[in-house]
Amino acid sequence: MTPSPERQVNPWIVAISVMLATFMEVLDTTVVNVSLPHIAGSLSVSEDEATWTLTSYLVSNAIILPLTGWLAQTFGRKRLLMAAVAGFTAGSVLCGMSASITMLIVFRVIQGAAGGVLQPVSQAVMLEGFPPEDRGKAMGFWGVGIVVAPMLGPVLGGWITDNYTWRWIFYINVPVGIASILMTRLFVSDPPYLRRTSMGVDKWGIGLLALGMAALQVVLDKGQEKDWFGSQMIIDLSVICFAALTLFVIQELTTEHPVVNLRVFRDRTYAAGTGLMTLLGFVLYGSLVALPLFLQTLLGYTSQHTGITMLPRGLGSFLAMPLVGILVGRFDARKMLAVGAVGAGLSIVMLSHLNLDAGYWSLFLPQFLQGIFTAMLFVPLTTVTMDPIRPEEMGNATSLFNLMRNIGGSVGISTGTTIIARASQTFVNDLVPNVNVYRFTQRSLLAMLRAYFVSRGSDAVTATHQAYAAISGMVGQQAALLAYINEFKFFGIVSIAMAPLVLLMRRPRGRRGPVAMH
Repeated sequence: MTPSPERQVNPWIVAISVMLATFMEVLDTTVVNVSLPHIAGSLSVSEDEATWTLTSYLVSNAIILPLTGWLAQTFGRKRLLMAAVAGFTAGSVLCGMSASITMLIVFRVIQGAAGGVLQPVSQAVMLEGFPPEDRGKAMGFWGVGIVVAPMLGPVLGGWITDNYTWRWIFYINVPVGIASILMTRLFVSDPPYLRRTSMGVDKWGIGLLALGMAALQVVLDKGQEKDWFGSQMIIDLSVICFAALTLFVIQELTTEHPVVNLRVFRDRTYAAGTGLMTLLGFVLYGSLVALPLFLQTLLGYTSQHTGITMLPRGLGSFLAMPLVGILVGRFDARKMLAVGAVGAGLSIVMLSHLNLDAGYWSLFLPQFLQGIFTAMLFVPLTTVTMDPIRPEEMGNATSLFNLMRNIGGSVGISTGTTIIARASQTFVNDLVPNVNVYRFTQRSLLAMLRAYFVSRGSDAVTATHQAYAAISGMVGQQAALLAYINEFKFFGIVSIAMAPLVLLMRRPRGRRGPVAMH
């Protein structure tokens, strides 16, 4: 098929066209989380069963992400993008109409598969649509959606669920999807070099990738819940994952037409940048999940209140992304990246000073600063990493880049939940020996609690049991607080440790190679 003729379209119109779909997809990864209890109740299942709606989405998303470059080469990027948006929108409608948990999980698989295409394709289109010296601005604009959408998700999901029904968190995707399809149809074109090919299909590569990524995602998503390697299911899936992905790498490096071109990692800058993006996903997603848990379990915030409290992070990124995008073209982006890594780490460490009396403004500053420094990480990292990539390899490179960010995020979330669970129990064991009713202060506290429960109508024996239970709860609460403090320190230190790795990357050359005009 002959590619469509080049048309001079303002690249910012193209950017808006692809960003609509990407924003919708990223928003959908977090908007569902706060609605799980409502979904479980509506469909008469447990919350554990309802979490499979998240796992199924992540599994299909992880499988399709690395295949995006090959799919674009096979079917054409514009056609693939439109099909993905249509599939995601249709999947959203079907999710909203689901009458059982099985139906919802199946339709979430469709959503995840279609959504996995959107981020790497939109990123490739934007990187190619702008000249090298303006790519920082493009990534600043793209980054606003990628970073802000996860912040808005909990707020929007909580508000919709509280005021309407959980089904509307899926239906709201329909107008956005339609607008994206129309704009993509009008303004996006395939670049001249991207010709649909009929090369052989790497069936073994696709099969091994699907098996390995599915097993990996289930292990990361369900590991803590199943007690990790105390579960035979997790052990079996880990073995399958290791074997399948090892064979996949061998297959892709030896076959004539690989479905994923792993040779792109030969470039030192790209390999180092992708590694840094993996760590960035690890830190950002791990800390992002920890804070709402802290607010809800220890401070008693509602889902909607939690979402509103976390908005400063998105506000910081929203304000900083465009400015950083402009500065990237004027300064050495690697220096900005190093400053961002250290600054983001310090802002996360600031969260380790929170206590059970923390107010809104105690939470505002660390999050706002983290949002600013995240912009200083995301935009330069993407720009520098993709600088040495040839246009015809851009689709493959962006798909692997986004895949590793998602894998890093999944590992970060799993690590964070494990730290909280295990450290909380350890701190309980450390604190309990210090609870001694023969000490004056603790004896006074016990007497006060007992008197309180008696005043509420309990008899003396029941009030005594209630007082002991209350003290036990206080110990558990303090142990959980210490666990969260440790977690924030851990992720902050990892972020700071990223800074020296910037030295592995070459300074962007800002080369003016062939850039597709859309």
